[in-house]
Amino acid sequence: MAHIHLRRTRHTSDLRRYWKVMSLSERFEQTIAAILGVIVALVILLALWELLRLVVDTLVLQHQNVLDHSVFQKLFGAILTLLIAMEFQHSIIKVIERREHIIQTKIVVLIALLALARKFIILDTASTSPMMLLALSVGVVALGTVYWLIEQRDSIRIDQETTPTVTASTERHGQKKRITPARGMMRRTDTSKAGLA
Repeated sequence: MAHIHLRRTRHTSDLRRYWKVMSLSERFEQTIAAILGVIVALVILLALWELLRLVVDTLVLQHQNVLDHSVFQKLFGAILTLLIAMEFQHSIIKVIERREHIIQTKIVVLIALLALARKFIILDTASTSPMMLLALSVGVVALGTVYWLIEQRDSIRIDQETTPTVTASTERHGQKKRITPARGMMRRTDTSKAGLA
């Protein structure tokens, strides 16, 4: 817990320190991100309140079965709505801490996947046309492919950033190992010549 406190203090102090040297557009971006963070936090609290009210009303007062399809749809639809809002909040916190830009493609794709997963959970298959199901399925496959490609790009970029350092240090150690025997041979040769002399 102490590490979390130190991390938050450091980011807050960084923001205060960099605020003086920020451009007008950067200050505007940080202000908007902070306001959005407050709005999304309020939305999360309201969604949590609605979820708690739904759970108490459905399961405690009405004694409905949680495995019933309609009850399951309502409960997990509300839970996924809360998760989507929390993912928005997480991306906004990254912007406030100046670790990311205001638009993050990976987060947007992830939120879209969560929204489609929520849609599939609350979907009434009896009243949904096959074309709608096909369109939603194609959307999930397309977003999943885009997310996978972004992950692959990020992993390649991380590998490229770490590989040159490892290769350079390996080459330096390899040169040392190759040079050391040569020096030893030189010393032996010098000693043998001195003995002959």
